[in-house]
Amino acid sequence: MKLRRTKSFQAEVSTSSLNDIMFFLLLFFLIVSTLANPNVIKLLLPKSAASQSINKEQVAISVTADKKIYLNDREITFDQYTVELGAIATTMQEPTIVLRMAQNLNIQDLVDFLEVGASKHVKIVLATDKK
Repeated sequence: MKLRRTKSFQAEVSTSSLNDIMFFLLLFFLIVSTLANPNVIKLLLPKSAASQSINKEQVAISVTADKKIYLNDREITFDQYTVELGAIATTMQEPTIVLRMAQNLNIQDLVDFLEVGASKHVKIVLATDKK
């Protein structure tokens, strides 16, 4: 006499609460990613067809259209820029400066910033937007 069960056991996972958890995680990461944007100074950068990314420790120098200079988020003068660049050159190993200049500034303004970097032996990279 062979007895068989009419219904077999099947494991189930209740996924009704996973939708809520995923929604809250997505919302959290979206809010955090917008707050972590380091480029808070709005500039129209020059256009470039080729781009290159840098993975080293970076310092951002931003120059607005009215020639205000920002070291990361702090406003400085050009004289303070030369002093700060010297301090960065001595404290950081292989310092890389990302220079973000407004597109309507003169070439001479760019050369002035690059000249200070060359005198301090600091690598300066010009940030551009894609075409």
